[in-house]
Amino acid sequence: MWYFTIKQQRIKNAQYQQLQKIASLTEVEIFNEPYENYCLFEVPRERYRDFIDHLDLEGIAYDVSPDKPTREKLLDNMR
Repeated sequence: MWYFTIKQQRIKNAQYQQLQKIASLTEVEIFNEPYENYCLFEVPRERYRDFIDHLDLEGIAYDVSPDKPTREKLLDNMR
C-alpha cells in the first residue's frame, strides 16, 4: 500500500470524490487552528500509477509514503 497526504484546502470537492474512487480507503485528519486538515488516501500498488497521474494532471500537491503517517508525524511536518 501507498499513503498519500494532501492538505484538505488544496483540493476541490469534485477532485476529492475522483480520488476516492481510485483509493481503497480515505481518511481526514482534523486539526485545530492554526493547523490545516489533511486528507489521507490509502492506495494499493496496482493503482499507484493511476493515482499519481490523476494528481499530476490536476496539479495537486501531495506527499507519498509506503508507511501510514501518524498524526504526530503530520503535526511535525506543519511545525
